[in-house]
Amino acid sequence: MTLSIRSFNLGPLQTNAYLLQGDDPQRAVIIDPGMNPGPLLRAIEPLTIEAILLTHAHFDHIGGVEEIRNTKGCPVYLHALEQDWLTSPKLNGSLMWPEASPPISTEPAEYDLAEGQQLNLIGHTFRVFHTPGHSPGSVSFLCGKDLFSGDVLFRQGVGRTDLTGGRERDLYDSIQNKLFPLGDDVTVYSGHGPKTSIGYEKANNPYIR
Repeated sequence: MTLSIRSFNLGPLQTNAYLLQGDDPQRAVIIDPGMNPGPLLRAIEPLTIEAILLTHAHFDHIGGVEEIRNTKGCPVYLHALEQDWLTSPKLNGSLMWPEASPPISTEPAEYDLAEGQQLNLIGHTFRVFHTPGHSPGSVSFLCGKDLFSGDVLFRQGVGRTDLTGGRERDLYDSIQNKLFPLGDDVTVYSGHGPKTSIGYEKANNPYIR
């Protein structure tokens, strides 16, 4: 089964939102719909959206949630540790950067995510890995050989740990013990910046070599 992956660079922090489609091109999943989601909204206009999957609930990753959910009637999935963040501009960080975002608040997520969970969507299985460190409820989604890592792992970089609930030790533990064992041939789609691979990051990432 094929997985089509389209990325949209959204908002002032250039957050990567991902639109995923399986063998039925009329059905899709969205990962991390960020702020100013106009291009994404136009792309999904003819589609049925089965779910919005959130790697975490920082404001730059949730800015488009409410508009897409209201337009498409689709459920939102988020780790239980960050359920309160959707309704709290203080927790999701939108109060901290008024120059980048107005206060963002959405309705709670319909479903919790947890370590080891498997979601069957658009004819594919998405495995959920709890990967805290950047934030307490950060998760990564693995679909086949494609990994959506949110702000945990970047090309030659790692997520910051100086925001609410961040913890450096947890971040490195998530990367080394959850993500690196997935295999060198796994492609990594990050929350910001270009895609990479597990093998490339093992060899070249200066923060975790």
